[in-house]
Amino acid sequence: MKKLFLSAAIAVLGLTNVNAQEVHFGLKGGADFASARLKNDDGNLSTSKTGFYVGGFAEIGISESFIFQPEILYVSIEDSDQIAIPLMAKFPVSEQFNVLVGPTLGFLLDTEEGSKSFNYGLEAGVAYDITENFLIEARYNLGLANLLENAPSGTSVKLSGFFAGIGYKF
Repeated sequence: MKKLFLSAAIAVLGLTNVNAQEVHFGLKGGADFASARLKNDDGNLSTSKTGFYVGGFAEIGISESFIFQPEILYVSIEDSDQIAIPLMAKFPVSEQFNVLVGPTLGFLLDTEEGSKSFNYGLEAGVAYDITENFLIEARYNLGLANLLENAPSGTSVKLSGFFAGIGYKF
């Protein structure tokens, strides 16, 4: 897991040295409406909880129609904390409206025995630039990792969530 985290950090830092058109940094935060889904032979069970997220991001302009947006976020939901690293592709639809899509990596900070601490998934959403500096966003994170260690066949626990928040670009 340490090698994967180090590789992701090197990739993000390496991409900041690309001959980019523009680079902006910013802060963001908002609400996370998370759900955990247990799936087994007996059926499905979902639980939902609300929390928050805060963190930072970079916007690296690759071209007029593509922006790379790596982020690092602290996500807290009741007694479950996670460091999330979304690696988003941002596509401007208009001057103010953007579509975001990409993979996300997560590191659960307080796992119980029998649970995995590495999470991954896909995110998709939209962002709207209210002004040059302020933005609002909404995204859905689809968890793909089975967070149960040594899970029997057909049994899984996956985390997903809907994020809504605001951001400020420097």
